[in-house]
This record gives sequence, structure tokens and C-alpha cells, in this order.
Amino acid sequence: MASTTHDNPLIVLSDRTVLLDTHSPLSDEARDKLARFAEMVKCPDHIHTYRLTDLSTWNACALGMIDTEMEAVLIGYSKFSPPESVLAKLTDLSGRYGRVVLERDGDDLRLSVSDDVTATALRGDENVGALIGERTGPLTFRVAAAERGRLKQALVHAGYPAQDRAGYLDGESLNIHFRRTTRSENTFRLRDYQREAVDLFCRNGSNLGGSGVICLPCGAGKTMVGLGAIERLQQTALILTTSMTSVKQWRRELLDKTDIDEEAIAEYTGETKQIGRITLSTYQLMTWRPDKAADFPHFKLFHARPWGLIIYDEVHLLPAPVFRITADLQARRRLGMTATLVREDGREADVFALIGPKRVDTPWRNLETDGWIARAVCAEVRIPMSEKNRLAYAVADKRGQFRIAAENREKIAEIRRILADHIDAKVLIIGEYLRQLHDVADRLGVDLVTGKTPAAQRESLYNRFRQGMICRLILSRVDNFALDLPDADVMIQISGMFGSRQEEAQRLGRILRPKPDGRQARFYTVVSRETREEDFARNRQRFLVEQGYSYEIRQ
Repeated sequence: MASTTHDNPLIVLSDRTVLLDTHSPLSDEARDKLARFAEMVKCPDHIHTYRLTDLSTWNACALGMIDTEMEAVLIGYSKFSPPESVLAKLTDLSGRYGRVVLERDGDDLRLSVSDDVTATALRGDENVGALIGERTGPLTFRVAAAERGRLKQALVHAGYPAQDRAGYLDGESLNIHFRRTTRSENTFRLRDYQREAVDLFCRNGSNLGGSGVICLPCGAGKTMVGLGAIERLQQTALILTTSMTSVKQWRRELLDKTDIDEEAIAEYTGETKQIGRITLSTYQLMTWRPDKAADFPHFKLFHARPWGLIIYDEVHLLPAPVFRITADLQARRRLGMTATLVREDGREADVFALIGPKRVDTPWRNLETDGWIARAVCAEVRIPMSEKNRLAYAVADKRGQFRIAAENREKIAEIRRILADHIDAKVLIIGEYLRQLHDVADRLGVDLVTGKTPAAQRESLYNRFRQGMICRLILSRVDNFALDLPDADVMIQISGMFGSRQEEAQRLGRILRPKPDGRQARFYTVVSRETREEDFARNRQRFLVEQGYSYEIRQ
């Protein structure tokens, strides 16, 4: 890095807030390094705000980063010397990672700590102290194996994340190998970054591997990493995902990319409840129960076989009840997969404790540069509302204001203009509100897929889109996740959840598969000008700005 201090883009504040000046010539370089150990908070046009949190630091440690590397970024890219208190906090937090270790000790577990001060602090902690047994040595405690997950949660919240080296139970053996050729590729093999992700998750079968989260952009082939983990372990697998669409996609990829027998793949869904050597199910079914006082009847699936691996697809959407059952499954290998660990409920710490730390977090722009995902151009198009809608908006409550702005019928004219600019493109139009989507579908004469669309009809429309028989398709939010339409190259977002960054990332990901002719992907967000929708749109963009994308604003 060659620059003057004046050119540097960072200002580090004493409350662990970091400001990034986007006009600095070093802003992109600094952002890429800062994002490894800091969370983005907001991203207005000129100054982006990050925060150094406990969890962001520990996840960086799990990726192999050490405190001196983090300090070097803050010092090397700051306009002014960072506060000593911030650097000291980084050193403290980094030192806490790995100070507590869980290991197998016969039928129980042994909790080892690095020093007597830490041992005394943990014994005195209300939640941790209730889960650890008697001391078996000056710096060791006995722990019941059944408390492994709950103890790890308590340790994270106490500020002492455990390194879990207690190992895993093996599942039933499974004979599965990748095919040399598939229906879609003459020669198939994992890409280098996918193979590296499998390596980092498995850690050569050591007790340091076998749990964790893989963060890869949509379109980068997270499913292939999941298949790679199953193929590496050669053990039975339970795969939990977001929808029937995703279940069908996993089945297709298993049959296309591996030599597994079709009879070995079972679906445990609302349509059929079978259990096989590889079993596919949905979070929705897992969390169903007849009433709030009843147990979750389908949790029995977690114990139906001695699974060698449980895969949590789109782990950032993991429902709270599945967190609870996962706390009891710590002896099983667990792989979480997502494009972003951002959770709107703030439970990232529970993902860290119960699924595992981040093992891989590959920046989107790196894969874009290498040609593994398409280059993307993002634009926010702001349009006015009619006088009638402005009057209704003025007297509505906050939630009502957002919906009035989101369903602004003036958006349809803008959709027509965008479609006219991309006559030869394969376009997805996606939104939140069914009434709005039905209106757009009727006025544009475009097919619509919602949660109520029969599965057979939905698959038929997807296949027609893949085959080029139709080039326009409208989707409800039911298809935010795990939708495989690789040829789509334009997305028009006409409404979304209240400021959901994860939704923004997932929707952009629908069009990031690399195109044979190298054409760019284009992502349009249509919002109502001078409304709450415009405010929420800025929040939705935070994750993409962190990944290096910029938004063109069109008035």
C-alpha cells in the first residue's frame, strides 16, 4: 500500500465503529480487508459505517486471521492512529478464541481452560456454571455429553467461544462418487474454491473439522460443496432446506453429479415421508406442529438414522425450533451453507455456537473477477406516486405507508421500460405482495409463480424458462432461495421485505450464474420516491455494497 495518510479511507472510533470514506483511492482495497473482521452497519453514498463486534472478530479468528493482521489493516488504512482501546480489545477478543477447549473424555466431555482466572470466571458465570460439573484438574471440568450444545451457546454469550475438539459419531457408510461426465458437463470436477471449502470443512477428518458454515455467493455452487462433503465423508446425510423447489434441485444435482442410486435418495416432505441413506426435507415441515403446546412430531427425523452429516441449506434462515434440536446433535457433523450470515433476528451467535464458525467466506467480487459468477450492474429506479396514493400515504401508519409505496401501480410503466431495454434478455420479476404480482402478471401477460402454484405447474414453468420457451417470469418471495434458473440475466425487484439484506443478496444471486457469451447481469430495484420504501432500500443494499457492488440511482 503506497499512500499518504491523507489518502487513507478509515477513521476508527473508540466505540469500535469504523468509518470508510468511499472517495478515497484506497477504499475498495481497505473495504475488502476490513470486511473480513468487521460488520457493515450502514452505507450512505459517501461514508460507510462498520462495527468491530465480538462475533465478527471470532469468525475472523476461525478463518485463520490473527489480531496483528487485524491491527495492521486498521493502522495501515486509517487517516489517524486508531484508539489504543480498540486495538487492545481486538487483542483481548482474539486471545479469548481457543482459550476454552472441549474434548472427549470417555462417555463425557472435558472442558479445559488456559488459566485459573478464566476457570474462575466460567465457574462463576450463571449460565456456564450450571452446565459444567466438578473440577477434574486445576484447569479442567467434567461436562455431560448431552450439554455440549447448550454449553457452547453459553460460552459464546459469556465471551469465551469454545474450540470444539470432541469429535463426531460416524454415520452409516454410503458409497457415493462424483461422475466423470454429467448431462450438463462433459467433464465434471469441483472448482478449486469449492474443493478448498470441502477441505476446510473436513480438515482431513480431524476433530477440528466436521462443523462450520460455508459462505459463498448465490450462483457459486454451494450445493456442489454440500455434495463434495458427502462424497468426502462417504456417510449417510440429512439435508434440510427451504422449500420443495430446493428439495427437487438437490435431488437433480445428486443424480446428475454423482453415481448414487435413485433409490438411496428419499424425500421427507408434505407429499411423501420416506427416509433413505440421503434424505431431503424442509424447515417448514420440521417446524410444523398441530398447536403451540404440542411437540414437533417430525423432529424424529433427526434420530431416524445415525446420520454422518446434517446439511443446513440457507443456514441464515434456520428456524428457532431447529436451533433447539441442533443443540442436542453436537456429536453429528454439521454443515451450514449460505450467501450471507446476516440474520434479521440477530441470532448469528447461535449459528456460530451450534452449527460452527465460518470456515469459508469468499468475496463475491473475487469470483466475479475469476469468471465464476457474472458481472453485475445494480440500479435503483425511483418513481413518483400518484396524487391519490400520496394522500393515502400521508394518513397511513408506518406499516401501511410501506405497503402503499411498495404496491405503487406507477411501477408497471417502469417495468415496461426496462423490459423494452432488454428485449432479448431472460428476465425475472420478483416481489413481496401477491395482489401486486397478480396485477403485474395480468397487465403484462407474464406467467406468475407463487406459493399456491401447484408443484407440477411450477416445475413446468421453470423448465420452459430454462429451455427458452418463455423469457419472462414473475416470482413471489417463495422463490427467493435455492431457485436454479441459470440463464436468467435480468432481475426486476418491485417490492421486498422491510430492509432485509439477506433477501437482497439472494435475489441478486438468482442472476449471477456466468453467461456463455459473457454478458452482464442487471439488477433493478424499483422504489417509490420520497417514501419509507426508499429508506428501507438503503438498508437492503448494505450487504451488496459490502461485497463491492455500487448502485446507480435513477430518478
